[in-house]
Amino acid sequence: MAERSEHVPVLVREVCRALIPALAGSTSAVVIDATVGLGGHMLALLEAAAQASVAQPRLVIGFDQDPDALAQARRNLAQAPCEVVLIGANFSRMAELLAPLLAERELGPADVVGVLADLGVSSLQLDRGERGFSWRTDAPLDMRMDTGSGESAGELLAHVDVGTLTRILRQLGEEPEASRIAAAIVRARPTTTFGLAEVVAQAMSAPARRKLGLRIHPATRTFQALRIHVNDELGVLDRLLEQAPALVARGGRVAIISFHSLEDRRVKQRFAALASPPHVPAHVPMRAGELPVADYVIPSEWKGGATAQPDELTRNPRSRSARLRVLERRP
Repeated sequence: MAERSEHVPVLVREVCRALIPALAGSTSAVVIDATVGLGGHMLALLEAAAQASVAQPRLVIGFDQDPDALAQARRNLAQAPCEVVLIGANFSRMAELLAPLLAERELGPADVVGVLADLGVSSLQLDRGERGFSWRTDAPLDMRMDTGSGESAGELLAHVDVGTLTRILRQLGEEPEASRIAAAIVRARPTTTFGLAEVVAQAMSAPARRKLGLRIHPATRTFQALRIHVNDELGVLDRLLEQAPALVARGGRVAIISFHSLEDRRVKQRFAALASPPHVPAHVPMRAGELPVADYVIPSEWKGGATAQPDELTRNPRSRSARLRVLERRP
């Protein structure tokens, strides 16, 4: 297989452990990577399937709206032992785009055994300063996953009012000092990552900076909030959580990696709701064997999700906030 990029995907072992059981026993399996990035998770899954003597998928479908990531994924997955189709689109369009792809190959919904989504920002995006995702490199404030569409963070900050920005920082960044920071940003209207980081650091109170400690930059929550807003990340996630469970076949699994509490809370609540049996009114007489069961289940080993093991935390500090949750459609 192709040489890997320097980007290190998170929770690789856990993703493979979650999806390999869904591959077993199928000769026409379709696996969807809703956020294919550089292809790292899919490469690892294909290798794990070979090592476990499990049949390779017939088709891997990857979605990503970042053209740079998609180009690298094509190179990385060029030697994959199955057909790979990569689509330059946001995963919110997954259901719409999937049907014709399957029909062309005489496949159907019963063949979709796994859907994976990694909701994090990749190293490719973070480490390329011109994308404007990080305070570590000075660059124009962009933060768009798809640089060809939508309003950039810099364009937003050029006109946003204090009240709106306060709500963005409080709701999407869970920033305790949202109003104070928003007022400072609107006064300064920074246009670069360094400029924004400096404004936030100066606006934050000394007790708040001390509470963050040395490991967390004062602008972390602000950058998160702006990125989520610019890319409508929570709205897109809600659409994924509506679509993905319905796409997998019986016995198939949905695996989602989140990186902050706003995402994880949504994933946890949606999975729990799907795994809860339909409500039966108390006045309706039913025997035990007649009680309805949920169409989905959270496998017992995944009840609390999975986080990075100590060795991964050492190798890849970006994995420290990652959590994987898994949902299975009942066979």
